[in-house]
Amino acid sequence: MNNRKVKKPFKKRPCYFCLESMNYIDYKETELLKKFTSSHGKINPSRLTGTCSRHQRLLSTAIKRARIIALLPFVSERIRK
Repeated sequence: MNNRKVKKPFKKRPCYFCLESMNYIDYKETELLKKFTSSHGKINPSRLTGTCSRHQRLLSTAIKRARIIALLPFVSERIRK
């Protein structure tokens, strides 16, 4: 008689960078970095993107470097208004 929902088992997505065997994430590859940011310009967490912890740290550093050099925006255009 419990009204609890049954949780499905969680399946972790494979890391994109481990599959491509990339050891370095280049901050100049803006198209790749845009895939790992939200529409608001935030960095997506690893539970959404499936990146491992090592590559998530490299990814966040690369995104932050691209923002400082103005290759990526800090905030999306829609929010600025």
